[in-house]
Amino acid sequence: MLIGDVARRAGVSARMLRHYESLGLVRPTGRTDSGYREYSGEDIRRIFHIESLRSLGLSLREVGRALDDPGFAPAELVDDLIRQTRDRLAAETELLTRLRRIDAAEPADWEDVLQTVALLQALGSKSAGARQRAALSAADEVPVPVEALVEAVLDESDPNVAGALRWALAQSGEGGAALLAEGLGSASAEVRKRAVQSLAELPDDGTTALLRDALANPDAVVRGYAALALGARGAADVVPVLIDMIAEERNDVDAADVLSALASDPEVADRIATGLLDRLAHEAMGPSARRRLTQALADIPGDLTAGALVDLSHDEDRAVAFTATYILKLRGTR
Repeated sequence: MLIGDVARRAGVSARMLRHYESLGLVRPTGRTDSGYREYSGEDIRRIFHIESLRSLGLSLREVGRALDDPGFAPAELVDDLIRQTRDRLAAETELLTRLRRIDAAEPADWEDVLQTVALLQALGSKSAGARQRAALSAADEVPVPVEALVEAVLDESDPNVAGALRWALAQSGEGGAALLAEGLGSASAEVRKRAVQSLAELPDDGTTALLRDALANPDAVVRGYAALALGARGAADVVPVLIDMIAEERNDVDAADVLSALASDPEVADRIATGLLDRLAHEAMGPSARRRLTQALADIPGDLTAGALVDLSHDEDRAVAFTATYILKLRGTR
C-alpha cells in the first residue's frame, strides 16, 4: 500500500508518516519500481499502535521504547502519565475558574480585568497581610465574585484575615449564603467550622433558615455555632443545644452569654432555668460540668432560679455549693 493510501486509512498525514520513518518508528517494507514507499499490513498495524499510544499522551520516544523494548514496563510510565494529566487538569480547572470569576465581575475594560486578576492573586497570596488588604479592598475598590470570596474564607486559617473576608462577604450582597451552606457538608472539619461562622455573620436574609438546617448537622461544632447565631437572633428553641454546650464545655462561655440575653423574656428564663436544673440533676453529670451549669444560672432571673440556687448552696459538692452561695450574694438574695 502506498503512502497516500496509508495516510487516508490511518488518519495520519503523509508528512507525519515520513517523520515517523525518520525517527525509526515505522519503516515501509519496500519500494515500488518507481521508488515509492510501500507499506505492508504489518506496517499499517504498527502505525495504528503508534497512534493508540500517542493518544495516551506518550511522547514519540516513549512510543518507540514501548513498541521495541521487550523489557519496557508500562506501569511506571502510565502512573507518570496519570500524574501529568491530573496536574494539567488542575491547572486548566484553575484557569477556567479564574476566567469565570473575571467574567462574573463584568469588567468594562482591560484595566478592570487587570485589577480583578491582581485582587484574585492577592487573595491567594502566602502573605496574610496581603490577603487581608485584598479582602478589605474587595468591598469597595474592585468587585470580586462572591464565589472567590467564599472559597477564600473557607480556606483561610488566619483569624484576622478570616474576619476581613467575612466582612467583605457580608458586603458583597446575595449569593454567598448558599455557597457557604455547601461548605457545611465538607469532609474537612475546619471548612465546616468556617462555613457556619461565616453564615452567622451574614445579614438575616435567608441565612436563618440555613442556620436552622445546620442544627441537624452531624458535626457538633457546626450545631453549636448555628445555635449561638440563632440564639443571638432571638430564637429560644435553641436553648437545649446551648445548655448541652455548657455541659460539654464547647464554647460554654458564649453559650451562657446567649442564654443570658434570651432570659430577658421571663417565660424563656424559666425554660432556661428548668433545662439547666434538669442537667444538674442528671446522674452522669460530672463535677466540672455541674459547676459550669451552676455558673450559668447567675444571669438567669426569676424565682425559679433563685430557689434553685438556695438549694444548690447546700449541695454536697462543695464547689457547686460555694458557686451557688456566691451567686446568691451577688443577686442580694442572701
